[in-house]
Amino acid sequence: MSEEIVLDPDRLLPANPSTREIARGLFAQVEHLPIVSPHGHVDAGLLRRDASLGDATTLLVAHDHYVTRLLHANGEALDRLLVGGAIGDAPAREAWRRFCASWDLFDGTASGYWLASELRELLGVGVRPSAENADALFDHIGATLARPDFRPRALFARFGIEVLATTDDVLDTLEDHAALAADPSFTGRVVPTFRPDRFIDPQVRGWAEAVDALLATDDARGSSLFNSYLTALQRRRRHFIEHGAVSADHGTVQPETLRLDPAEADALLERLLAGRGDAHDAKRFAAHMLYQMARMSVEDGLVMTIHAGVLRNHHTPTFERHGPDTGHDLPVATRFVEPLRPLLEDFGTAPGFHLVLFAVDETSWSRELAPLAGFYPSVYLGAPWWFLDAPDAIRRFREAVTETAGFSRSSGFIDDTRAFCSIPVRHDTARRVDSGYLARLVDEGRIPLARAERLIVDLVDAAPRRVFKL
Repeated sequence: MSEEIVLDPDRLLPANPSTREIARGLFAQVEHLPIVSPHGHVDAGLLRRDASLGDATTLLVAHDHYVTRLLHANGEALDRLLVGGAIGDAPAREAWRRFCASWDLFDGTASGYWLASELRELLGVGVRPSAENADALFDHIGATLARPDFRPRALFARFGIEVLATTDDVLDTLEDHAALAADPSFTGRVVPTFRPDRFIDPQVRGWAEAVDALLATDDARGSSLFNSYLTALQRRRRHFIEHGAVSADHGTVQPETLRLDPAEADALLERLLAGRGDAHDAKRFAAHMLYQMARMSVEDGLVMTIHAGVLRNHHTPTFERHGPDTGHDLPVATRFVEPLRPLLEDFGTAPGFHLVLFAVDETSWSRELAPLAGFYPSVYLGAPWWFLDAPDAIRRFREAVTETAGFSRSSGFIDDTRAFCSIPVRHDTARRVDSGYLARLVDEGRIPLARAERLIVDLVDAAPRRVFKL
């Protein structure tokens, strides 16, 4: 007999009875507030097309590297997991069977928590997946997803999403965003995010080709190649702003910044594009361009976010076979104070400049990020990200940064997900954990209840609007 999926109404709230009672009241204030999602990776075309979300494998397995990486670690080949198709598609059904047979692997993980909530609350699945019920669940989920009320736009409204940011290539036409904005039948707000990594970092595969494509789109020619390159980037940023963008996102292993004089920057660019530059040249140019991106944000108002500390594509054979974002990106130790000093020396106190710093290195939270946010008016603490967007890590984040930077210097929760249907449970998780943290402060006599009631609303609703200028 299948075991039931049980969702405790007090899940993630403190175990201490008096603290839990306070947390219940705080959570009740924000449980149904709209979702403001200022950074994520859902494709705007998903909402423009408004087509069926497919089958159980496509929805919950194939595109979720949290899921596929743990299955792979336990012996499953990615070839048998990274599939999807119409209901009845044999590879998709077989991948779902493998996932269901391995359900117990997700006990205690953030993925298991999210998946259980999606299955129970969204898809009406009341039993834990298993080898025995895999086919029945595959058919049930497929039939559910085929219903009109499970199309992306209907779910967007059901989830209570008010703002959803996508992440987009510099040369994207943004036609999906324009179509959504012009469509009177869609009342949500979907905004693009400027993501220039492959155009500004020579260490990224295909950088030279990307720069050539960027320069080919722009008629302006400055006094040097580097000035033409900067002008092209600035014009693309304006294109994004015209389509509603509020932020520019930068992913980097280490957040190195460097101030170069224009002649040296121009010489570096020419040398690197000609294939004569070395690794040191590439690193210096990338650091200077991160500095230049901050300068542009000061000028045009786009919020600058830096997601640092992940080494991409750690396993070359997997990358060559399956491409990026397939579960083998891994965290590394990250420094911020010295690497960001050139940027912050020049722009850290610039009026209106917002710099949101994300890290997957927990040791940096109290050692570097909270002190930086506790001095520079431009610096905000990005929510726990990627490997750390999980209940216990969110709690550790609050404990690590609040005593130094308080609550006002944090961004609010950022879901940063490609998995559209996981958005509400991720935000629900953060709301529960933050309610519990504030309840503990109240129970310990550290803040009054009335103040906690205002803070929880600020963290959930006002903070992301304020930090991302929404």
